[in-house]
Amino acid sequence: MTVAERLRRIADARGLVLLIGADETLAARVGADGVHLPERLIGQGARLRARRPQWLLTAAAHNGRALGRARLAGLDAVLVSPVFTSLSPSADGALGPIRFASLVRQARLPVYALGGVNGGTAPRLLSTGAVGLAAVQGLV
Repeated sequence: MTVAERLRRIADARGLVLLIGADETLAARVGADGVHLPERLIGQGARLRARRPQWLLTAAAHNGRALGRARLAGLDAVLVSPVFTSLSPSADGALGPIRFASLVRQARLPVYALGGVNGGTAPRLLSTGAVGLAAVQGLV
């Protein structure tokens, strides 16, 4: 059994949504609920939406231009990052809560905060308009 298949079983057992990163074929094979795209692949969102209208489609976004591309591609939501300083090797400079809030207002689609989000930083996002928080190390 592959990792994706194990994750599908866990998600089913716990009533969770499973998104597969940037792999439509794998997502379809394991019966995922959708796909999460890296920012560089946002342009594939419209074609993916046409082929899989029932799927939940999200993408990473790091600036206003990427938010506009995600909206035009018909994505369901974006994860904007890094909001705070992050240990992720791919994270650039932190946006900070004020700049993040500005991107949320500009997005015109649901935005989740990612990057340096933990119990100490999350309260600083309460008034930003984000619909949710995403964390990796903040959960450990």
